[in-house]
Amino acid sequence: MLTTSWIISTRSIVNYIVSNLIFSRFYSYRHVGRVGLFLALVLFFFACVTKEEQHQEPQLEPLKIGADRLFEEPFHTWIKGKRVGLITNQTGVDSSLHPVAELLADDPEVQLTALFGPEHGVSGESQAGSKVADGPKVFSLYGDRRAPDAEMLKDVDLLIFDIQDVGSRFYTYISTMYESMKAAAEHGKPFIVLDRPNPIGGTQVEGPVLEKGHASFVGIFPIPIRHGMTAGELAQLFNTESDLKLDLQVVPLLNWDRSDWAGTGLQWIAPSPNMPTPQTAVLYPGFCLIEGTNLSEGRGTTRPFQLIGAPWLKATLLAGRLNDAEISGAFFRPQRFTPMFSKHSELSCAGIQIHVLDHAVFEPVSTALQFIREVIQLHPNELEFRTEAFDRLIGNSWVREALEEGSDVESIEARWQGELEVFKKKRETYLLY
Repeated sequence: MLTTSWIISTRSIVNYIVSNLIFSRFYSYRHVGRVGLFLALVLFFFACVTKEEQHQEPQLEPLKIGADRLFEEPFHTWIKGKRVGLITNQTGVDSSLHPVAELLADDPEVQLTALFGPEHGVSGESQAGSKVADGPKVFSLYGDRRAPDAEMLKDVDLLIFDIQDVGSRFYTYISTMYESMKAAAEHGKPFIVLDRPNPIGGTQVEGPVLEKGHASFVGIFPIPIRHGMTAGELAQLFNTESDLKLDLQVVPLLNWDRSDWAGTGLQWIAPSPNMPTPQTAVLYPGFCLIEGTNLSEGRGTTRPFQLIGAPWLKATLLAGRLNDAEISGAFFRPQRFTPMFSKHSELSCAGIQIHVLDHAVFEPVSTALQFIREVIQLHPNELEFRTEAFDRLIGNSWVREALEEGSDVESIEARWQGELEVFKKKRETYLLY
């Protein structure tokens, strides 16, 4: 970048040349051509530089996440002299990639007395649904026990939650947060959330609101599939709407733009084994629904939730039909793949790779439903729903029933729109940014 001081120096040079042309006694007409040409070139270059400087993008203030700000005042006061229990995994790092667990352990004014891990464990290495064992002062919050109990909390004065969420209702880390909040309220322990950006942005909200009777660990609260909120904002919503009366504090983000989807400058650390990239997170709110069918959702490949298929799928025909539908922001390309585990393990699958071309207009939930609808039309005898799993993920039974009956996606979306609008208004109360 050319600096203002450089431009000032250029102006000084121009002034020097002009003054010499006018006032020098050695000035002669035979020098006019050469000096005039030089002066013209300098003035032209100076004009270009000035124009470039005028069009420079304003420098944005760097993003600070909750993990950065915890060790600054006034937030550090909240933990001074306290015995801390940290709910975290491998994503619990500051902007410089230093683990918060280590920063707390090295802080002479704090005692880190317990670690709690969500699904996949504190290190994030276990596959989905796998049981995670406890260790000395390291406790699993996944499996039969999904919240800290009195014994785990006996040496803890307060709990800190620091895990990267991905913006989807069925991603279980927000369920772990909610259950831990309830336990903290029950045992009188303050609860601090170190906030992090929603990696798929904080503006778009999509999908049906979870219905009563369909709550589970992959849908623990009546929110839509794509909620458009951060963990800190969700914590405030959970606390108030459930009347937990929890002593809750959020260490907020600084300089986060809600419209960003992974444009934060932060390094991506896979929050779970099948969430390898930000692109995976963008697709996940819709294509996780494939888990509720007999199609492979790409687990066992390097592109989970981006590769969808089965040995019997007419992939080329399906890709053509989906592209002809002109689904906003997406392109569908035939791609064979062989899952190394999970559904259709070690079988060659005809599949589709979904490419997101424009995140601003791409709607993962409606796109996934359109995908499933087209597969039903092409393969009415092959496509099967795993009824309980699909209904648990979508948060009701009527969407599956509508798809089985041949309803179009527009009419399905229209049916959930009323409750979605009610949620959007409620959500505004809890937005921090």
